[in-house]
Parts: sequence; C-alpha cells; structure tokens
Amino acid sequence: MSTVAHTPTQISPTTIKLDANIKSRVKALAKARRRTAHSLLLEAVEIYMEREEKREALRQDAMRVWREYEMTGLHVTHEEADNWMEKLEKGQDGEPPKCHA
Repeated sequence: MSTVAHTPTQISPTTIKLDANIKSRVKALAKARRRTAHSLLLEAVEIYMEREEKREALRQDAMRVWREYEMTGLHVTHEEADNWMEKLEKGQDGEPPKCHA
C-alpha cells in the first residue's frame, strides 16, 4: 500500500455510491479492524489503482513489443526462450537467445 503523505491542498472530496450490501460490509470490516470506513475505502482505491496502473503499463509494453515484431519480424521461439529460462532457474548465467526472422 502506498503511504504517501497528503497535505490539505492535495486532498479533495469525492462521492461514491455504494449499494446497501457493500456499505454494510465496509462498515462491519471497519469496526472489526478498529478503523474508519473512510480509511478502508481509501486503502482499497490505492491498492486498486496501483494494480491497474501496473496492468496498464504491462499492456502498453506488450503493445509496443507487438508493433516492433510486426515491423521487424524478429522473434525467438517458445523453445528457445524456455531453454534460456530453464538455465536461469538453475542459477546458470546465459545470454538470452538471439532474435531471428
């Protein structure tokens, strides 16, 4: 979880509408954890954002790599990559396989 310190100028209120079931569950968990519902929801949003930002970065990277492949045709086979990773898992150093068309 991010532990970024917030100053009053960085915080702005927002509204979220929760159905009664979710709201009840948040309140119950907050009470069990001796926390406020606000702090639980804030933590949940921070965790979600961190996860989704990482997922989006991975997606963007995959799209970049795909476009590069489409332009160059350079690649390694599954078997080549698997053999290299197997060496790494065994603690052996090794250069990655060379790309080819």
